[in-house]
Amino acid sequence: MEQRRVRVRFAPSPTGPLHMGGVRTALYNYLFAKKHGGDFLLRIEDTDRSRYVSGAEQYIVDALAWCQMGIDEGASVGGENGPYRQSERKPMYKQYADQLIESGYAYYAFDTPEELNEMRERMKSAGVASPQYNAVTRSGMKNSLTLPAEEVQKRLNANEKHVIRIKMPRNEDVKFEDVIRGWVSVNTNNLDDKVLFKSDGMPTYHLANVVDDYLMNISHVIRGEEWLPSAPLHVLLYQYLGWDTHMPKFAHLPLILRPDGNGKLSKRDGDRLGFPVFPTNWTNPETGEKSSGYRERGYYPEAFNNMLAFLGWNPGTTKELFTMDELIESFSLDRVGRAGAKFDFDKTNWFNQQYLRKQSGEELAPQLKPLLAEVGLVADDSYVANVCELMKERATFVKDILKEGRYFFEAPTSYDEKTIKKKWKESTPEIITELRDLLGSLNSFDPESIGACFKIFLEEKGLGFGAVMPGFRVSVTGLGAGASMNEIAALLGKDEVLKRINIALKTIKK
Repeated sequence: MEQRRVRVRFAPSPTGPLHMGGVRTALYNYLFAKKHGGDFLLRIEDTDRSRYVSGAEQYIVDALAWCQMGIDEGASVGGENGPYRQSERKPMYKQYADQLIESGYAYYAFDTPEELNEMRERMKSAGVASPQYNAVTRSGMKNSLTLPAEEVQKRLNANEKHVIRIKMPRNEDVKFEDVIRGWVSVNTNNLDDKVLFKSDGMPTYHLANVVDDYLMNISHVIRGEEWLPSAPLHVLLYQYLGWDTHMPKFAHLPLILRPDGNGKLSKRDGDRLGFPVFPTNWTNPETGEKSSGYRERGYYPEAFNNMLAFLGWNPGTTKELFTMDELIESFSLDRVGRAGAKFDFDKTNWFNQQYLRKQSGEELAPQLKPLLAEVGLVADDSYVANVCELMKERATFVKDILKEGRYFFEAPTSYDEKTIKKKWKESTPEIITELRDLLGSLNSFDPESIGACFKIFLEEKGLGFGAVMPGFRVSVTGLGAGASMNEIAALLGKDEVLKRINIALKTIKK
């Protein structure tokens, strides 16, 4: 039997920004497709027009682009299996709903919202905790299974509002193999007669996603575990439509859990604990509410992807840093766990820190220069690259290099009060003056020469490191701690260092 080409789809609804849980689903689909030389499709599932949010689809496309997931087929890039928006595929769904009716696997239901509420209230009164429209209750409702055929036709001819529901069989076990969870078996007595086709002429997700996956020849459906309860219905639809041999393999991913407790990670958790849950900034077009994203916070897409990949998957080794190509090579659904994965914001920062440190000063300089320009600071490329090289070990984001190393670009206008209070003694001005003179006599002002000079000065004066270094540092940088002063001084240059010491000696008062 010829092996089926791997084709996967990420199928979000344009009801708002793309949550990081959705991005992880997209990432796993993308990694799986590329690992097997297959195709990654983006399909917009917009059958629920009441929840449609303007700009959400473009946000999804832009977010995936920032995450470096290339789309092989989709509304934004085209393809042979379009349209890729379900709202544009509307004409093709009715025939499959009709096919299910004709074969006895579905039926028309004419119940009004009021009648449905009455049924639910009756069931609750009878002690049923979760009333459903199912194989038991449908016999007392207004549908083509209880009404005479002539009346059904009459109602249809009069365009009376109705839906099409699946006719769930009684007491049958629906079994399917989930790639992550193994064999799943659900008895149909626990399933209701879901609506497949709505009164507005649009299919529900259940019918539309099965039809689209079949027509687009999707080989694997990789989605969040919230869809696991719907999977038996989808399996039945494949059987009822005669597509058993084309049914994709299912893989239901574990939830991303909040960092402090149980439950699914939500935007509320991010707002409460101070981290983004969206890949990029989002502004709600209806309310104007702004939500921050990882991109605008200064995270690298590579670090974001690396963090997401480890929320549910592990490579089976101690290796933690992966490029996209390495993730593709290593990824396997076999190593995706069933249990929810707890989000760790500190670990996310660690990933970003590692990606920043892996870059050279020359690579970081073009990222820092726009931030310098924003605050009116200018420096040549070579100097900025040297600053980045020195400061990158102390930074998580590029903006940290400016925040912690602003003194590289302008002389300090204030001095760390804590350092002055604890370390600036009566003798300090005299000590720093003598050190200044010794540094001024150096012919070579490189880190090694500065370090040797400092060591000789301590030995000749019989002074401890703590009696000299804090005063030297605060005079030159304004700070009480930081990178190696030998490196800092060499980078600033002799003239600038001596000038700053002179200003500090006149300015600092105990």
